[in-house]
This record gives sequence, C-alpha cells and structure tokens, in this order.
Amino acid sequence: MGPFSGVWHSCKAVRQALRHGYGKQAIGRMANERTNRSQEVIERHFSRRLQIDMVGDGALVGAVVGIIITGYRVSLSLAERILRAMIADISGRVLPMAAWFAALAGLAYLIARLMQFEPDTRGSGIPQVDAEVMGRIDMRWSRVLGIKFVEGVLCTFSGLSLGREGPSVQLGAMAGKGVSHILKTERGEEHLLVTCGAAAGMSAAFHAPLTGVLFALEEIHREFNAPLVISAMAAAAMADFVSSNILGMEPVLHFALAGQLPHIDYAVVLLMGVVCGLLGSLHNVGMFVIQERVFGYLRTKAGDWVLLIAFLGAGVVAFTAPQFLCGGDGILTILEEDAQHITLAMVIALLLGKYVFTSICFGSGAPGGTLLPLVIMGVLVGTICGMLTVGYLRVPDVYLNHFVVLGVAGMFAASVRAPVTAVVLCFELTGTLDTLLAATAVSLTAYVTANLLKVEPFYERLLGNLLEGLPEAGDDEEHAVPKGHKVLHTHVVGVGSVAEGRPIELVPWPKNTLVVTIERAGQQVIPRGSTYLQALDELLIIMDEADETDAEAALHEICGVRAHHTRPDSQGTEGSPV
Repeated sequence: MGPFSGVWHSCKAVRQALRHGYGKQAIGRMANERTNRSQEVIERHFSRRLQIDMVGDGALVGAVVGIIITGYRVSLSLAERILRAMIADISGRVLPMAAWFAALAGLAYLIARLMQFEPDTRGSGIPQVDAEVMGRIDMRWSRVLGIKFVEGVLCTFSGLSLGREGPSVQLGAMAGKGVSHILKTERGEEHLLVTCGAAAGMSAAFHAPLTGVLFALEEIHREFNAPLVISAMAAAAMADFVSSNILGMEPVLHFALAGQLPHIDYAVVLLMGVVCGLLGSLHNVGMFVIQERVFGYLRTKAGDWVLLIAFLGAGVVAFTAPQFLCGGDGILTILEEDAQHITLAMVIALLLGKYVFTSICFGSGAPGGTLLPLVIMGVLVGTICGMLTVGYLRVPDVYLNHFVVLGVAGMFAASVRAPVTAVVLCFELTGTLDTLLAATAVSLTAYVTANLLKVEPFYERLLGNLLEGLPEAGDDEEHAVPKGHKVLHTHVVGVGSVAEGRPIELVPWPKNTLVVTIERAGQQVIPRGSTYLQALDELLIIMDEADETDAEAALHEICGVRAHHTRPDSQGTEGSPV
C-alpha cells in the first residue's frame, strides 16, 4: 500500500466489476473514477487560479466573519453592561437577589438543553475546530453558528468567567464552512476555508490579524502551504478591517510603555520566563484536574446539571466580588484606574480569585473560552513580577508596564505552547514593538520550562479528550466523511527521519496515499519507486479523506525529524547510528 496504492485501488475496482458481471462501460467508469478525481485535485492544486480563488474566498470568509464576530462582541458587551447595572441595582435587596439566583438556575437549564441539542457547542470550541479540520467530525455549521452565539451571550449575561476568543474561533470556522458549502468547494478547500474562518474569528475577537493567522496555522491546521497562508491572511485582514471600522482601532490593552527595556535587566526577564513556565504549567494542571476529575465525577452523577455549580457560583461572585465576572474587563479597570493604590497582596488575591472562578466555569463544560481570562491572568502575573522587580531589584518603575505585557507572553507560551503566537499577540494587543525582544526571551524560556515539566499543552489535551469520546475514524455514521473525496497535504522530509535516504518504494507509506511531486531545492522531481528521498525534500501527497487522520499521523512519523537517527541501507533496514 505504498506510493502506488491509487493504482492498486483502480485494479481492485476492475476486479470487483468483473466479479459482479458489470459491462465494459461500467468497468471503465469504475477504473477511471478514482484516477479522474485524483487528477482533478492535483491539477487544481497546481493551477494559478487556485491561489487567486483562495484570496478571494478568504476575503469573503473574512468579511462574513468580521460581521458575525462584531455582532458577537457588541452583544457580549451589552450583556455585561446590563448585568453589572442590574447587580449594582439589586445588591443588598433580598427578594431581587433571590429572583436573580432563580433566573441563573433557569439559564443553566436552558444552556444545558441547548448543549444536548447540539453537543458540538460545548466548551471553548477550539478542539472541535481542530477535529473538524482533521476530518474526525463534520459539524452542522448553521446550527452550531446560531446556538454558539446565543450560548455565549447567555453565559456572559450570567457572569461566567469565560472568554470570547474560543467561541469566536468556532463561530468563524463555521462561517467559513458555510461559505464553502455555498460556493460548493471540494472537501480539501472546505478545510482551508474552515481554517480561514478560525483565523478571521481570532483576528476580529482580539483586533489581531497576525495573531489570528499564526494561531490558525500553529494550533489548528498545523501545516504551511501557499494557498492556506495567503487565504488565511486575506481572511484575517478582512475580518479585522470590518470589525475595526465598527468598533474602532484601539488596542485591547492600554499600557503606556517607556521605550525598550534595558539589556542589563534581561537576567530578570529570563527569570520571569521560568516563573511564567511554572505558573502556566500549574494553570494547565489545575484546569485539567477540575475539568476531568472533579466535574468529570460530578457529571457521572448529575449530568449537565453540574452547570448549576458554575451559574449559582456566578451569582455569589456577583454580589461579593463582581470584578471576577465575565472575561476580565473589571480587573483591567482596577489596574488602570487604581494603579497608585493597588498593593501586591491585592494583585495576588485577584490572580487566585480569577483562576479559581475561571476553572469552575470552564470545568463545568459551559460554552465559552479561556483565552481572555488567560490574558488577564498573564497581566496579573506580569504585574506581580513587575512590582517585585521594581521594589527589590531597583529596576526603574517606568518599566513596570513592560513586565505586565511580558506576563501575557509568558503565560500564553507556557499554557498554549505557541511561543511565536505569544510574541505577536503581545505586539498586537499593545500596538507597540517596544517589548518584542523581551517578549521573545520570556516566551521561549516559558515554553522550554513548561516542556521540561512535561505538562501537556492546553488545547492538545482538550483535543485528546474530545477524540477519545469519538468513534474510530470511519465508524461514526452521523459524522461520516463522504467516500471518494481526495485531499492534498505537503510534508517535508526531516533530517534523520524514516524517509530520509530511502527510495520511495521502500518507505512504509500509509494506505491510500500517493506521492505526487517532490520539490528539491526549488526544482520539481518526478517521483518514481527508485527515487531516493533527501532531507528537506517537500513532498506533495494525495490521499482519501476517509483515511486522512490516520494517514497524517503516520506521515508525521515517517517524515518528522528524529533526534537520534540511523542511516537506512539499500534494503530499507536501519543501520548503525549516524
């Protein structure tokens, strides 16, 4: 089942036709159908029109997503304003407060029923988008789009400490899928437009187009090719253009920075990276324990009624510590307006309170994200580090806000395990490059620290949990992938990989895959069974979408870089270590 598996399947189709007594025309159609589909996909991939079409389609997706996410953000802001005004009005009045707790119970019941009606709207939505792009689920785009929007507004109105970014990514992805269905694109291009929609959703939610592109490529599609990159950039830029024209172009974080941090203080920056790596790992471990063990156990006893814990808890928080409600704007207001009076103990209390309340809300399975709360916790961690640095290490207090921004980069890099996205996010959140070098140092140090602690990245763990609850690929009738669809993927032969130094015919390719072309140092090489693969060869591989998940996992193993590699001999076996 190697690189010639497509030919094998054509022969198999002929044998089946002969066995069932089909006529010559039927035999020809069955033998050529698979080859024709493959040829169409390959020709489309190499056509210049594809890149032009993908820019146009990406921009269209971005415009649609920009409108949707702008409406979502406006709705969330309105819901939060109404909530805070109402809480201020009824606080201390027994009967209205009791009525509000009853309303929260009703909202919890309503959202539980909505999640039962459409299970793909549970949680943040990012793992579902990952699974969609992988081909493991096939979400009903229109239903998810409408229900997720409503759920997000209701959760914000209830005061749950959840973010808008995860739902915005899912809303954008579903809008991209809807555009794909309207345009009647192939499944491979549909996945590209889903990724474009995710990038556009993140862009419009954070007012951060580059972050949207990098997040979509680094966390969702996990593959770089020209059509994907240009279409994702077009979508993210268009979405930001639409949302910024309506909501304005002000950055999310308003912190004045006094130039670049002096290089003499970079030892403190590296130490801060280690601290962020530790705290980001603790953030993940705590979230996993609360979601999987605590609420996992409670869910076996009470089902979706566990939402009552988060909703009634939000009622208690509303009347005792309203700064913890919703995504975290209340905490930012405190830091911006009361900066002269805030103490280290107060910031630590804000950090612990925000973390505990967010963990309960997210662990309950309520539809909402954790990215904005994570950014707020990064701000608090940075504030703590900055106050300690200024107070005990004699760093000038004009650089305090630098550490605030660095806290965001470090916590994001440690938790999500996406250091490049973390650096770009800090630039786009603040609108300045003054922290670029320091943010890079913090992100890399936090990333390495979290990896050494062997704590799983946040969204990878959530994706793993989601996939464990799904039937094996191909067994899920409800989300079954249509048969016969072809998709293309590119893979680079890594140094020391299984494929390096072997002829194509001796590489253990996964079933139903075919090497279409090899690009070597800018030149196209026609693949033959005797063609030896070299490190950095870029392979274009076609496969059946029904086998995409397993094939991609196997290809990553075959082409991926290995730290301790061996040199294969001419028979395809491995010899002594290099």
